[in-house]
Amino acid sequence: MKALVLSGGAGTRLRPFSYSMPKQLIPIANKPVLEHVLENIRDLDITDVGVIVGDWGPEIREVIGDGSRLGVRITYIPQEKPLGLAHCVAISRAFLGDDDFVLYLGDNMLPEGVADVAEQFTKTRPDAHVVVQKVPDPQGFGVAELGTDGRVEHLVEKPSRPRSDLALIGVYFFTDRIHRAVAAIGSSARGELEITDAIQWLVRHGHEVRASEYTGYWKDTGRVEDVLECNQQLLGCLTTDVRGDVDALSRLSGRVVIEEGARVLRSQVEGPVIIGAGTVVEDSRIGPGTTVGRHCVVRYTRLTYSIVMDGACITAVPGLRGSVIGRNATVGAGRVGDADHRLVVGDDTRIEVTA
Repeated sequence: MKALVLSGGAGTRLRPFSYSMPKQLIPIANKPVLEHVLENIRDLDITDVGVIVGDWGPEIREVIGDGSRLGVRITYIPQEKPLGLAHCVAISRAFLGDDDFVLYLGDNMLPEGVADVAEQFTKTRPDAHVVVQKVPDPQGFGVAELGTDGRVEHLVEKPSRPRSDLALIGVYFFTDRIHRAVAAIGSSARGELEITDAIQWLVRHGHEVRASEYTGYWKDTGRVEDVLECNQQLLGCLTTDVRGDVDALSRLSGRVVIEEGARVLRSQVEGPVIIGAGTVVEDSRIGPGTTVGRHCVVRYTRLTYSIVMDGACITAVPGLRGSVIGRNATVGAGRVGDADHRLVVGDDTRIEVTA
């Protein structure tokens, strides 16, 4: 089996970060979302992975490389414009050949993986096997209607009046029959080749399409709020690992990771927290649900439930909560006070905060 991972798209809901980086490289628990995806795929014993890339292709290649660091072999497949998931399958025909494959959205987080679904697909080999989850707002998703035996009876993309609350969550298993379906459909009203239309073509023509309801944690990391929530979810599984330097005047509590080369001086760190390699935390308080990237500086600051990306510098800010600070950004304070602030700060930005 092969894998096809979709890492194109503009990521408009993640601006300002998506102006300067692909959304698939947003860090969750100090690791790009795309790395989490590729590790999930590797855990299925799939090593041959095609990655669809758009304008951010060079940046993704620089971070992910050839995949060997993650135990997979990556073939990058360029897509000039985001023309739909089924279009991604069409342009990947040469890479996929006649092999079974899993199609996986590169900004989806499923920390518990999909090994059970992959096993079901391998045993029964329906022409398509989709992963669904109940959602409160199915109008924003592809929606599946299932029969009592788990077969998919109908699929529709973003229905105005959904007849089911089972949303497609961005993981699909296919045999090579999907290629015939993709070739048979036309563009949707929004000008894209929809994978839901291709799967519905299979259903309509009598091919077997099954679904598994996913009961684990799933998050589409398309918004800042989703990124923060997912970050906190993964931090809940931390195991304490202190490899950096922590001085005698500092106090660590809870599950804390201090990576090699990091220094914690005269500070309190209350887990779950990750402090990245080469980072300096000085005279500060780092609270639960926080990750600080590599080579950052945090001084005289209180920080909780936040993400600080690589190279950022935060100095003398009385309180930050629910914040995302971009790469190499600088946040400082005019004077020290007691107020908590919430900031969403893009890469290479300078902010001054006064109480």
